[in-house]
Amino acid sequence: MNRAGLMMIALITMIGAGAAFAANEKPASEPAVKKPSIKPSIKSKQDTDGGNISGKVVETMNAGGYTYVCLEKGGKKTWVAVTEMKVAVGETRSFLPGQVMPNFTSKSLNRTFDAIVFSGGPAEEGVIIPGGDPSHVGSKANVASLDKGIKVEKASGANTYTVGEVYAKRASLNNKQVTVKGKVVKFSQGIMGKNWVHIQDGTGDQQKGTHNLVATTQDTTAVGDIVTVTGTFAKDKDFGAGYLYKAIVEDAKVQQ
Repeated sequence: MNRAGLMMIALITMIGAGAAFAANEKPASEPAVKKPSIKPSIKSKQDTDGGNISGKVVETMNAGGYTYVCLEKGGKKTWVAVTEMKVAVGETRSFLPGQVMPNFTSKSLNRTFDAIVFSGGPAEEGVIIPGGDPSHVGSKANVASLDKGIKVEKASGANTYTVGEVYAKRASLNNKQVTVKGKVVKFSQGIMGKNWVHIQDGTGDQQKGTHNLVATTQDTTAVGDIVTVTGTFAKDKDFGAGYLYKAIVEDAKVQQ
């Protein structure tokens, strides 16, 4: 073989070896990057009530379907966002824990918060989350605020109750069939294989969280409908993942 042929073979061999090396070589590991913490700034027991976020309201505003609330306790301020509700400066409020968003910008407010907690709702609203971070924003755990214009007559027949009565009698009604009539103030469909209906009839006490009753069903309805729900009543129902209801009607039939 002549000299030119030998040089060609050597060149091909070198190119092949280089390609194999490039294919098998792994890039150097990137240095570990410390992820920013998204835990709440609330660190001491004095800032929480059983996992809830509490304090005096020093600033509040509504925007984009949410109510933004600044709570102050022990000299520390914490911003909380919940589905729109009535809140006044000077009130003492307690909210459920939720997903903490650092450096959150509200386009509707044109404002950036260093950190804000998107809460599951007011702690006094009939849903208890005993600590932890449920991270359920605007979910079924978020109970509708009191609609003062609602006045629905009690259903007739056996085992009928008002919303306020089922809370007052929840111990004796546990695992029994109940019928409650009310106005649909919130409807969430297809969550955990169920539809979630929130009804109010004008009874109960918002401060005690006894004005709003939740029912699970396979039926559908709409906000504003006057309905009668019939199902099995349960107290302190725990669905896991932080969902604990003081009162709920399960597997309900919803009729208009």
